Amino acid sequence: MQKDKLGMTVRKKKISRRSRYEALSDIEKAAVDKLLSGGKLGGKDGVMAPLFKRILEASLEGELDHHLEEERKSGKKNRRNGKVSKKVKTQHGELEIERSRDRGGSFEPEIIGKRKTILNAGLDDMVTSMYAKGMSYSDITSQLEELYGLEISKAKLSAITDQVIPAMQEWRSRPLQSTYPIVWMDCIHYKIREEGRTVSRAIYCILGVDCRGNKDLLGIYTSENEGARFWMSVMSDLQHRGVEDILIACIDNLTGFVEAIGGIFPKTEVQLCIVHQIRNSLKYVASKDQKPFIRDLKKVYRAGTKANAEGMLDELEKKWGEKYPIVILSWRNNWEELSQYFKYPADIRRIIYTTNTVEGFNRQLRKVTKAKGVFPSEEALLKMIFLASSDIMKKWTSPLSNWALSAQQLAIFFGERMKLDLNMGE
Repeated sequence: MQKDKLGMTVRKKKISRRSRYEALSDIEKAAVDKLLSGGKLGGKDGVMAPLFKRILEASLEGELDHHLEEERKSGKKNRRNGKVSKKVKTQHGELEIERSRDRGGSFEPEIIGKRKTILNAGLDDMVTSMYAKGMSYSDITSQLEELYGLEISKAKLSAITDQVIPAMQEWRSRPLQSTYPIVWMDCIHYKIREEGRTVSRAIYCILGVDCRGNKDLLGIYTSENEGARFWMSVMSDLQHRGVEDILIACIDNLTGFVEAIGGIFPKTEVQLCIVHQIRNSLKYVASKDQKPFIRDLKKVYRAGTKANAEGMLDELEKKWGEKYPIVILSWRNNWEELSQYFKYPADIRRIIYTTNTVEGFNRQLRKVTKAKGVFPSEEALLKMIFLASSDIMKKWTSPLSNWALSAQQLAIFFGERMKLDLNMGE
């Protein structure tokens, strides 16, 4: 209920559904009629297409009005000079758009450029999103044609996804934080085309957790072969981007890594992945012996202290050393890096004794890239890895579980090197 100027109560007049319909423009009425008769809302031949065309044309007229007004303010004589039409591919199909020209020829529309045949708004994001989810260019072409009636070449799709390359390069060189308490490293192998032949490329993902417990992908690196020189370049890149200290690095037994990290971050503790060591050990144990062997091996890596673990390792060698000397020797040779986690409480042990954190990230990457047998180039591989990684990282919104307690424990072990943020709960 409302009141008029004299304070008298008046009843608000209801607008019937029919009168609302009659208030629509002819184009809007046609869209409603089509929708009520079973037509699609969006896509090829959808009811949104004529409305979208009208909005685009009105926006172009608004752009020209603004341009001509600016021309007049600057003392230039310019005015409209007829219309021109062009076909434009949009997320609502291919539309024929009319726009006004200016006599001076100085008008450069921003919404749809003079030489543009694809409307970037929405369509580019759609193509990039499809590519980030692992769809091939052929799949994307089929999807766009089926849904929107658009025929876009693979070359054009490649040009659209190439727009992420500057962002990728900027991301790979972005500044990092000064201290990362824990960093995990692992790699995935892919096939690419190079000079007419198929070759293997290793993608190394460096995943870190900062002092507030937040995960971050620090970098993506490619290499034909790992070694001290390669890992030295990776560590130097992290240092150049602002990293001053890494407390613990959790790795598979990467060739040359221990030597390289000592040259850049000499105080960093290296923890080899126990799970990888177990897998590698079982490769050289006969099938009939694997169950009893792993039962005895558990007593080593599940021991309460390093001293107890070393005692269990001696017992393992007495029982199995003669039959599997190479396996036992591998544990002996790597023991210093394998046993770092024993000094820490259970919460930290759980985080560092395996590279499961980065392996879980890699599994998500494989879900996206598994459909691609061979990538056309290393750049195409990196482009998809970057886009897929960006999607995965959007979900990293919370610190690691129990990080507040783990951070305090790390501060006890590493002192001032662990930059404990007393406001991290805020």
